[in-house]
This record gives sequence, structure tokens and C-alpha cells, in this order.
Amino acid sequence: MRRQVTDRTAALLLLVAALLGLITANTPIGPYIYDALHYELPTGFLGFSLDPSGWIKDGLLAIFFLIAAIELRHEFRSGELASARRALVPVVAAVGGVIAPAAIFLLMVPHRGLSIGWPIPTATDIAFALGLLAMVGKGLPKRIRALLLALAVIDDLIAIFIIGTFFTEELNPLPLLAAIPVVLVFGWLSFRSFRFRTTAMVLLAVGAWWLVMLSDVHPTIAGVALGLVLAEPAASKVKTKLEPITNQVILPIFAFTAASVLIPKVEPAHLSPVFWAIVVALPLGKLVGISVAGFIASRLAVRRSDRTKFADLILVALLGGVGFTVSLLMNELAFEGSPIIAAEGTLAVLTGSAISAVLGLVYTAVRARTYRRLTPLPSPPTLER
Repeated sequence: MRRQVTDRTAALLLLVAALLGLITANTPIGPYIYDALHYELPTGFLGFSLDPSGWIKDGLLAIFFLIAAIELRHEFRSGELASARRALVPVVAAVGGVIAPAAIFLLMVPHRGLSIGWPIPTATDIAFALGLLAMVGKGLPKRIRALLLALAVIDDLIAIFIIGTFFTEELNPLPLLAAIPVVLVFGWLSFRSFRFRTTAMVLLAVGAWWLVMLSDVHPTIAGVALGLVLAEPAASKVKTKLEPITNQVILPIFAFTAASVLIPKVEPAHLSPVFWAIVVALPLGKLVGISVAGFIASRLAVRRSDRTKFADLILVALLGGVGFTVSLLMNELAFEGSPIIAAEGTLAVLTGSAISAVLGLVYTAVRARTYRRLTPLPSPPTLER
């Protein structure tokens, strides 16, 4: 029950923050918010320059990806990915959920300069998807949440790979190589116990992030690396302490800043193909890719008694279409030099995610009611005479 409340709270905060950002950006105070988010801070002595928006996108989101990496590590050790047979379904479903939206986007956006946005509809928002499931999913088997969580975590891992591969312009290898021993020492310390361990690990984590930042690889990669090398007890403590901050502060702040865009004053017919491609690819691409790929993997790898029903795969696929946080990040990275296209991309992500959320909520409620009907009610206690 506590897990469900946490998931619901995270989803509601994300939604409120995004709506607040979109609304305020289109009021008279919008320009002031924009100027504040893009105010040049005197950070040149660090070797790079970031405005407040950049610190949120490159700094705070690294903590979110640290938590995602811890989730992934747990899934590989004792969750849905603990064995190759069990891992195949969410892994294949996640890959299908990346390929299908990307293919739809590229088919609808043949323009070479705009096709760079193909990763935008490939992402799934962990917090939002699990929050929607918690809102109306009472009575569903626990394996559905586990499958959605595993799929979303793998999806984020793929997103991290895409960010590191396709959005790295000029790689500076020396700082990246220097970050490796820093990450390894960080992991080694997590297995030890001494007085100033926490302070030392925090300093090493900041150092690893700084070095990755200097390498021109997106610094969220540092968060992933740090999360993967943590010892299990330390990882559990870090997750317990940081997850509420991530869900209740970091992600809402990012959602607010990412959604703070001016609504383009153009007719729908004049919107760029990027807008329509994202709006279609998020709900439809995820639905087709996840459900079909998951169905094939389930039939090939899982025993008949353990197979996920196709109707439940559709549920996971619909909720998987809520791209939101990571899709907004992809959009900012893809169209960083095209503010008009970036604004349309943001609106498309919000629209496509909203379509997926509504369809997912309705379908999840129907499936949950079906499961509640199939589950026999406990017999009332009998009184002994």
C-alpha cells in the first residue's frame, strides 16, 4: 500500500509541475521565468558553463538515473531479470517498444535535419507509468507491476545508451578515462565501513560527474555508472534516502522547466512533422512494439503457466507510452539549436503522453475490475458454539 501511495504521489506531482510550467510560460511572467532559467552563471572555472536549466538537466537528472541504475541492478539480482528466461520478456518488449516508435517517427519525418528526433518517442517514464498503475490498478497481479518496472528500467538504460551515443558531439576521452577509476573507488568504498565513508563517496560521486561532464558525454551516464557499482546494502540505503527527493523534488522541477515553452501560434496544419510524428509514435508505437514483442518473447521463453496474458501486455504497452521526463530530455538534446521545433516537440511529448495516460488509465481500470471479479472474496468467519 505504501508503495502505491508513493507511486501515485510521484505521478501527480509530475503532472501538476508540467501543467504549471506550460501555463506560466504562456502568461506575462513567462519571459521572466525563461530569463531566470537561462541566466548565465559564472561557472567557467569548472571547465564548462551551465545555466540553471542546464544544472537541472545535466546535474539533478544524474541523481534520477542513479536511482534507475539501482533499480536495474536489483532487477538483475532478484527481480524480473534475475534469470535469462524471466528477463527475456521485458528485455524483448523494451526493445520492441524502442524500435516501433522510432520507425514510425522516421517514416513520418523523412527530412534529414529533423530525423535526429527519432529517439524522443522511444522513452518510458518510470515514475509516471507506475503512478498511473497505482491509481487504478487495485487487484492486479503483482507480476504486472514488476513487468512494467523492469521494462521501464530497461527502456531508460536504452535511453542512456542513445544519449551517450547519438548526443555526444565531440568526445574528450581523457576525462572520461579518468572517471573510470573514480567510479571504481566509489564502488569499492560502498563495500567498506568507516567514519567518513559517506563524505568520501559523495565527493567521489561529484568528481565522477564533473569528469564525465568535461568529456562532453551526457553526465547522466555518471549517475548510471555509480548506481551499478554500489554494494547492495549501500544501494538500498541510497535508494531509500534519494528516491523521495527524486520523485517529489527533482523530477517535478525538471518537468516544470522542460514544459515551460510557449505554445506556437500556428494552425495545426502548419505544425512541423516532428509534432505529429511524436504524437502518433508515443501511444501507437509503444502499443504495437511492446505488446507484439512481449507476446513473441513470452511464447518462446516462458512456460505456459508463467506466461503473461496478451491483455496484460497491452496494459503494460499503453502505460509504456507515457514518455514524459526522459522524452522531454531527448527532445531538448535533439533540437537544442532549434527552439521552435523544440517547443513543438515538448507539446507533442505532453500530448502523446497524455493520450497514452488516458488510454492506459481506462484499460488498467477495466483489467483491474476483471481480476477483482475473478478473485474470490474471503469467507466470513464462522462463530463456534
